[in-house]
Amino acid sequence: MTSGLPRVPKLNIIGCGRVGRALARLWLRHGLVEIGGILNRSLASSQAAAAFVGGGCPVEEYHQLPAAELVMISAADEAIGDCVSAWTAAHRQVAEVIVFHCSGALGAEILLPAKQQGAWIASVHPVKSFADPAMAAESFPGTWCGLEGDPEAVKRLREILQACGARCFIIPPQQKPLYHAGAVFACNYLVALMKIAYDCLEQAGLSAAEAPLLLQPIVEETVKNVFRLGPVRALTGPIARGEATVVKQEIAALEAWKPEYGQLYRCLGQVALQLARSAAHASPEALQKIATLLARMSGKATAEE
Repeated sequence: MTSGLPRVPKLNIIGCGRVGRALARLWLRHGLVEIGGILNRSLASSQAAAAFVGGGCPVEEYHQLPAAELVMISAADEAIGDCVSAWTAAHRQVAEVIVFHCSGALGAEILLPAKQQGAWIASVHPVKSFADPAMAAESFPGTWCGLEGDPEAVKRLREILQACGARCFIIPPQQKPLYHAGAVFACNYLVALMKIAYDCLEQAGLSAAEAPLLLQPIVEETVKNVFRLGPVRALTGPIARGEATVVKQEIAALEAWKPEYGQLYRCLGQVALQLARSAAHASPEALQKIATLLARMSGKATAEE
């Protein structure tokens, strides 16, 4: 499994949350790293992380982290800068140590304090949901991972990731905000949309237990169709059919109940309208009526409608 790699490197982990736990467990099980120190905000959290990973020494301070070839900062994005500054203040001899973070939105340049002391820096972003770290580690093979940073760091990290089944690609650091926004829409905002769908069904009289059962088949079918047919052909529903009356009724119902949901319906409806126009199944006149409805900031019915 580790053919072509140097001797097994030691990995220190700073901010060992769900992503860090999953990667560390995965790499340790594949014999790709030796876990060194684990530093979280509390010793109890570090101990829990070590227990999950299956190795490592929980520590309480940056200076207690042992010498290591790899340092993974898998803390929240807003904490990465503070983490690397604290690490470099405690560790001065870091030439050729690979320091990397796991943010999809930030570039490796946030690790500049480490680079200024001789470290190689990079970012690794697995395009995967880590809601369940244990399941994420088990299902990791085939995961796409975005890499960028110093060539030496990227090369070593690519080898480690590919050794456990990852598909690696290079993402230009200046494009990471847009790249990550795409992942947020597809993953995080899908969860938010499902919450809204649950709320709508429950408001309509279904129970909290029934809503997921009703939606699961159609959501799974829709996701399959998006990847099988593409967004234009996968779009169905009132906008795709040019049903302005239905759209009007739904906007009015949403805004009478939860105006913020009505506004979201309008915003997403604009994107669906573009797809419907590309599909050209509905008449241009019907789609123009829908465009007028979606553009109106208030859902109140008027005589002109």
